[in-house]
Amino acid sequence: MTATGTDRAEVHSDTPGDAPRDGDLHADAVRALTGWQPAEPAQERLRLDYLRHLAEQPEGMYRACLPAHITASAAVVDPAAGRVLLTLHPKVGRWLQMGGHCEPGDRDLAAAALREATEESGIPDLALLTRDGVPVPVKLDRHQVRCAGKDRPENTHLDVQYIAVAPPGARALISEESLDLRWFDYDRLPELTDRSVRDLVARARELTG
Repeated sequence: MTATGTDRAEVHSDTPGDAPRDGDLHADAVRALTGWQPAEPAQERLRLDYLRHLAEQPEGMYRACLPAHITASAAVVDPAAGRVLLTLHPKVGRWLQMGGHCEPGDRDLAAAALREATEESGIPDLALLTRDGVPVPVKLDRHQVRCAGKDRPENTHLDVQYIAVAPPGARALISEESLDLRWFDYDRLPELTDRSVRDLVARARELTG
């Protein structure tokens, strides 16, 4: 695939490796965002905003960094069946892609997205879309949340979004982080789904179709 093209994507299965040295996750996020060139002006503005955040915040990858921090997510899709797996988030009350906070043990940003997708989907054999063998983001989304609970001030997630391909006929297993977990046809997404999720699913459909 290309970062902005529509050709059929390659996939990449990540495997556990050595824990990163201090700063490696931050440096990888800078590399990933520097090398990704979106076609849409709004996405380009977000990309530059994310890079400014990382330049100003050495700890900007983690939940403790306020008022904003980088997160990683992935749309889990089964292209053979034309469907996407969504989770009903307990705090948001809406159907979302898999994702969450980066952790110190994550080797790189793509590994964080794949870990979250695997944990929340219960599917062990997911593979990220790649460009030239390297997992690449497909979309950015900035949104406000309350990571520490409803009684705490809002902070901002700077989400970096990937696409994870599931094996044909994959069976999902709900985790304790979800109220519900279901496969949806691309053309029949649930009503309680944000525009950002719909755009991500459309992108996944374009790249894996």
